[in-house]
Amino acid sequence: MLPWLLALATILAQIAWPLTDGHTRDVLTVVTVVLFFLTSASHALVARGLFWTIGWFVVSAGAGFAVEVLGTRTGLPFGDYRYADTLGPTVAGVPVVIPLAWAMMSYPALLAARRLVTGPLLTPVVAAVALASWDLFLDPQMVAEGHWTWSLDQTPVLVGITDVPVQNFVAWLLVALVLMLVLDRLPRRRGDGGVGDGVPALMYLWTYVSSVLLNAVFLHRPGVALWGGVVMGLVAIPYAYALWTGRD
Repeated sequence: MLPWLLALATILAQIAWPLTDGHTRDVLTVVTVVLFFLTSASHALVARGLFWTIGWFVVSAGAGFAVEVLGTRTGLPFGDYRYADTLGPTVAGVPVVIPLAWAMMSYPALLAARRLVTGPLLTPVVAAVALASWDLFLDPQMVAEGHWTWSLDQTPVLVGITDVPVQNFVAWLLVALVLMLVLDRLPRRRGDGGVGDGVPALMYLWTYVSSVLLNAVFLHRPGVALWGGVVMGLVAIPYAYALWTGRD
């Protein structure tokens, strides 16, 4: 019951987000990430046990934190960027909420891939696409809100996403692949991503649909909606179809 309640709270907070502005929106951004993280963590704990959950958290949040520290200090692998002071407490220059964001989305992305494919390499590849494609929505949204900024001097960008370098999206895919290669070593459960995993399935598919709608209608960024809708849709649409048809 708790994971479902947290999922509902997360969705309601996300619905409220475009209806707010200023400091209220900044606070709601952090609250939404924390709620989403707690949704993933509570479901992992209930469905997969304490040790699985600890392993997932240490790997995903730890990797997210480490690569963000490296990125802000060296510009590698994502490019030259800096965080503002709008996302709450920081450690080593990285807002604490950022590694929670890596963790919160890595969980449903991993389960979506496990539902769709099998194999020691194919599953991490699909899971990496499932996770990294989300950043096509996330980074432009957070840059527009002023939570971090990029140095874009003569840096290639995607058509329709002019405030985030292409390097960032490529790096997200590579980092996500390494992350998922490790996370997929965690024990599998029969029916991963299907029966019993309604909460992470809801959160992944809701993130996809709501992100397309947010950018297309509320933020007036059709380029972001198109890029994210197409690339994240490579996983989200087959995943929704598999759940709808009950295909194993």
